[in-house]
Amino acid sequence: MARHDSPLSSRRRLGRNAEIAKLGVKVGTNYATTAAKKLFASAERREALDHSREMKNAAEIAERLGNMKGALMKLGQMASYLDHGLPEPLRLALAELQNNAPPMSGELARRVIEEEFGAPVDQLFVEWDDEPIASASIGQVHRAIIVDPESNEHRAVAVKVQYPGVADAIAADLRNADLLGAVLAFGFKAFEPDEMVAEIKERLAEELDYSREAKNQQEFADFYTNHPFVNVPRVHTHLSSARVITSDLVTGSSWAELMEQPQDVRDRAAEAIFRYVFRSLYRFRAFNGDPHPGNYIFHLDDPDNVRITFLDYGLVKHFTEDEMTVFKNMISAAAINHDVDAFRRIIEDAGLLKADAPVTTDQIGDYFSHFYAPVRESHVMHWTPEYSSSIVRHTFDRSSPIANYASVPRAFVFIQRINLGLYALLGELRARGNYRRIAEELWPMVNAAPSTPLGEAEATWLATRR
Repeated sequence: MARHDSPLSSRRRLGRNAEIAKLGVKVGTNYATTAAKKLFASAERREALDHSREMKNAAEIAERLGNMKGALMKLGQMASYLDHGLPEPLRLALAELQNNAPPMSGELARRVIEEEFGAPVDQLFVEWDDEPIASASIGQVHRAIIVDPESNEHRAVAVKVQYPGVADAIAADLRNADLLGAVLAFGFKAFEPDEMVAEIKERLAEELDYSREAKNQQEFADFYTNHPFVNVPRVHTHLSSARVITSDLVTGSSWAELMEQPQDVRDRAAEAIFRYVFRSLYRFRAFNGDPHPGNYIFHLDDPDNVRITFLDYGLVKHFTEDEMTVFKNMISAAAINHDVDAFRRIIEDAGLLKADAPVTTDQIGDYFSHFYAPVRESHVMHWTPEYSSSIVRHTFDRSSPIANYASVPRAFVFIQRINLGLYALLGELRARGNYRRIAEELWPMVNAAPSTPLGEAEATWLATRR
């Protein structure tokens, strides 16, 4: 049956598409104006004009996306930390979207809660703060106090409330696949985004259901119960619904504050994040597909025992046993056995590379070896922003003979997000460590003994779970 938009929905969709059109015209005008000015400018002046144009475009993009709550803003958040190869003013402007989305009024947030639970906020909570403590692409977070039904004690909680109308805004974005593809291609020229668009559309549609997010979060909380350096806040289901999530309030240091710590503290934080990513992936077969640093809270009271709280489980990807088998086989062939012939067969069978691609197996091994370089050999890895950026550019380089015959099946879209997002964070931290030995602890096909103090702490935790 054909779907017919209501007049209001049609106006909203047209309005959002008009906003993007305005953005395109504005950015294009900035380029044209700058080009005209550069015709008779000196080399130094041309460089200054280029910088000025980048700043103007950055401001335009951040402002437009920041005021368009929904899928487009989330894509802006993703782009903000994924590639240091983006023009720096643009990357920094997009980074503002991570935690600085325009908030809704306290009165409107109260109205959403009353609609969801059929009672006034003052009856549901012992205390409620109308001022949000965080705001993002589809909701904002308020501080409150409840009576915990399990302990009958007062407990501080974080209440995430979905913006009214954001479901319609995201639906409008997701109905326009060409628009999503254009936004994705903004940072990665000539990349064919069809499979990525399809997967992101499905995951973003799921993210609108806070009941699903609450379930995801509690599953992660249960999996990491009593973990020595990973914390996931417990969900309070009696005050959670399709548009509201209530969970334990956690306070600590931000990513920016972590960046001010000595390198050894950042190294431990980086290792903790790495372990969380790949333990979740290989042992839990799931991971948060939106791993930006605004979702992390760092507990730095003891520099020798850095702990991290991981937030936001709306964009979780669950993998099947068969999908995980393919991932593990790829690692075994590429990083453990260094068997390029086997690796080619695996990726052809998985749909990552056309079976009749006119490229040599050595070319395939060289192309994909960049991905596995941090864990192919036992060595101390020094992550840098430049290295992380080079991996992103290499991944989306359509001039490569391999890329011309490669694809990204849906199962691999979020593996790419997980890997590239993690690489970006480790590069920003300038992390150091033997990540091959750490990975061997996490790979189910190796199960190596602990290689670091964090590994020893995790091994002790694992022993209590048996």
